[in-house]
Amino acid sequence: MEVANQSTVAEFVLLGLSHQPRLEKTFFVLILLMYLVILLGNGVLILVTVSDPRLHTPMYFFLGNLSFLDICYTTSSIPLVLDGFLTPRKTISFSGCAVQMFLSFAMGATECVLLGMMAFDRYVAICNPLRHPVIMSKAAYVPMAASSWVAGGANSLVQISLAVQLPFCGDNVINHFTCEILAVLKLACADISINVISMGVANVIFLGVPVLFIFVSYIFILTTILKIPSAEGRKKAFSTCSAHLTVVVIFYGTILFMYAKPKSKDPLGADKQDLSDKLISLFYGVLTPMLNPIIYSLRNKDVKVAVKNLVSQKYFTQ
Repeated sequence: MEVANQSTVAEFVLLGLSHQPRLEKTFFVLILLMYLVILLGNGVLILVTVSDPRLHTPMYFFLGNLSFLDICYTTSSIPLVLDGFLTPRKTISFSGCAVQMFLSFAMGATECVLLGMMAFDRYVAICNPLRHPVIMSKAAYVPMAASSWVAGGANSLVQISLAVQLPFCGDNVINHFTCEILAVLKLACADISINVISMGVANVIFLGVPVLFIFVSYIFILTTILKIPSAEGRKKAFSTCSAHLTVVVIFYGTILFMYAKPKSKDPLGADKQDLSDKLISLFYGVLTPMLNPIIYSLRNKDVKVAVKNLVSQKYFTQ
């Protein structure tokens, strides 16, 4: 379907794995299983952080927000992806595409800010433990978490508002599984320099600044840990931030891997790279949310105990 301008756009066609139909059922099962793990793992984390009084601390409050965010982020796109694997013609309405882009963009930006705030909490807890209850009081960490959601939503609103105002007068086929904003912008028949500049500024604010903040925070954290005289004390201090550090490395490492790969100039290689880029982007969208609760459960004794208590209470009440 060809359209003359934005006002006549009714739907977009999502290419997905249309050229590799044999892979679709395999990926449907794989992505579905990963999505169910995401819902279960993050759902349990939210439940224990809310129900266990011992986890009513800034770190676990941020963790509960992160888990809820991961559920929202994957739910904004994965059901659409799963439906696409089973549907011969994969389409999405213009308004549905805009909503999906808004949710994905908002959740991604919010997660970047949340990870930075979690790093600040770990910095205060390790470098200034006596003042931690005062600095990271409920009156401080609740507005911090709320502001991350507001900032992510506001940024997404700006980016998507600029995108939907563009005229689309050519091909309406999106070479992706979902309405990924860069893939959608390629279909516009107008100058997208403002969109590119706006997204560049947003990337600096929501990717660059949190990364720098996390990096500086962990320099102070590691310096403080190395000054602890006993090996047991150093191990205990590091264990309180190891889960967060692991999540940060996976989250930003995957982003760096996705966007720092060299582009192929060979047409055949470019086609293979398009498929590779789509699959990497798809698994990035489910891998990090799936690993987050696993990492925090395996590397955190408090969460392990809370989960065991929750399971035992449910078992005995039955």
